[in-house]
Amino acid sequence: MKTVSLSGSLRENVGKKDAKTLRYAGKVPCVLYGGAQQVHFQMNLDDFKGIIFTPETFLIEITISGKVYKTLLKDVQYHPVGDQVVHADFYEVKEDKAVVVSLPVKLKGTSPGVIRGGKMKLKMSRLDVKALVANMPEFIEISIAKLNVGQSVKVKNLEFENLTFLNNSNSVIVEVTSARGVVLSAEEE
Repeated sequence: MKTVSLSGSLRENVGKKDAKTLRYAGKVPCVLYGGAQQVHFQMNLDDFKGIIFTPETFLIEITISGKVYKTLLKDVQYHPVGDQVVHADFYEVKEDKAVVVSLPVKLKGTSPGVIRGGKMKLKMSRLDVKALVANMPEFIEISIAKLNVGQSVKVKNLEFENLTFLNNSNSVIVEVTSARGVVLSAEEE
């Protein structure tokens, strides 16, 4: 899993007035939970662009008052009119405790069904997995080299060491369907 380092500073006051003042100054009020106690801190608004507006999932190392916390971004609240971040929740991860993460799906190879005129449909672009942080991959890679027309890859077909998939086991991730031209040419023959 990719790691990103960010820095924040502790919030002196907690409340609506303080949060509003922070937002006007270009800061985002944040909360870190999952440890011994909650930590209320603030981060620059610009720091979020690299971790939110991307399909990837990151392990985020946040430095707050000289102490480094390994975290995952759990929740982000946006302004109702724009896409500006107004609040963020981070979850502190432990090396010996499994975490739940949504990972992107990447397809590998060329499908013989697509070469014959079939249509590739990616039904699920992300999968929910549970694993230790040390065993967490950057993405889920699925080989489509053996998919013919009418075939699919389901969650139950995936086998990865030290990963537990939380999606429904019968959910279709990727499939090759027949296009109209393929069906007509098969009937004509």
